[in-house]
Amino acid sequence: MWGVLYKSSTPFWEGVKNKKIMLQRCKSCGYWLNPPRPMCPKCQSRESEWVAARGTGKIYSWVTFNQSPHPAFKAPYEAVLVELDEGPRIVSNVVGINSAELKIGMPVEVTFEQVAEDLILPKFRKVG
Repeated sequence: MWGVLYKSSTPFWEGVKNKKIMLQRCKSCGYWLNPPRPMCPKCQSRESEWVAARGTGKIYSWVTFNQSPHPAFKAPYEAVLVELDEGPRIVSNVVGINSAELKIGMPVEVTFEQVAEDLILPKFRKVG
């Protein structure tokens, strides 16, 4: 199965299949555990839950790759770091705009793209 690199990320990828971004949150203090982990680094609790994120955020940073590391990636392309409204940051792509339109702080919302028969990826699009 694509995307499941670690057992701890399975709830995230199951959420993506259902067109949701699922994030792990500490039940004791509310700290977002991203990437997923067995213990909260803030309060050391081992109690956590998976919560659906709103799927909205803003571009925190991005980079343009001018050389492709793999034939599946057509260069140039951008990887963006999106800060979700809940606080955690995730790496993805922005679709529907060209690289000249990317701006730090630009509001984005999640969209889901079927990139292979057995793989859906969360990507982001500009809001407005």
